[in-house]
Amino acid sequence: MYLEYYGLTLPPFDLTPNPRFLFYSAKHREAFNHLLYGIRERKGFVQLTGEVGAGKTTVCRAMFEQLGDRFATALILNPVLNADQLMKAIAMEFGLDVRNLDRLDTVAALNQFLLRQAELQLDAVLIIDEAQDLTDELLEQVRLLSNLETDDRKLLQIVLMGQPELRTRLNAHALRQLRQRIMVRYHLKPLSRAEVGQYVRHRLQVSGAKGSPSFTAGALWRLHRYSGGIPRLVNAVCDKCLLAGFVQNEDQIDFRKVGVAIRELEGRIDV
Repeated sequence: MYLEYYGLTLPPFDLTPNPRFLFYSAKHREAFNHLLYGIRERKGFVQLTGEVGAGKTTVCRAMFEQLGDRFATALILNPVLNADQLMKAIAMEFGLDVRNLDRLDTVAALNQFLLRQAELQLDAVLIIDEAQDLTDELLEQVRLLSNLETDDRKLLQIVLMGQPELRTRLNAHALRQLRQRIMVRYHLKPLSRAEVGQYVRHRLQVSGAKGSPSFTAGALWRLHRYSGGIPRLVNAVCDKCLLAGFVQNEDQIDFRKVGVAIRELEGRIDV
């Protein structure tokens, strides 16, 4: 609605994890590099954690683009399944037709696929998002997948992404075998106050902004205070701010407009 008013070519604060908009703060760059290192060096397991909306999925999608055609990738976004369903979902993400197979035959088909990949000097990566929701049984099934290997290489690299609770889960004694196999770990922290300003300007520039709209220092301070530096919350507030500016025919987003946006998001009058 407000794109034409501000002269933008893309919605700057869309909530979808578009890697085109990835802002490489020092933290996000480190997360990106940890993922690439763990996968390219065939470390087996990589763990990436962070608060809801911190940017884990966006970093992961940017990493996909960097990997290129040498890697087959499978992304599980909803791991709340039973063991049979999870194995089928993984195999089908790799393009295998396992609809009428049981779990044993599904794993066998997956193993054959991974062996063919290895023969062609290709790699395979499995990313499981929201991994904190996996039961202990499912985490054990995922660990067993890491046993698929040849004499000199792991056939499958596995990335476990999740909220901070995932770290707590993996510290449980019952999961010590899995925890001991995770060679690369990174926890993605929120943006600092200065980074929030840089993040907002970055997304506006990617969207084609030519100096308008602009956020005042007070607006950015209030934005950081409310969001805690979580990119998803920053996006939600900024989208409301731009709509308010459009309605009021104003290009500058100030402290007051951020307050209005927060009130609309939370349905409160005391912000």
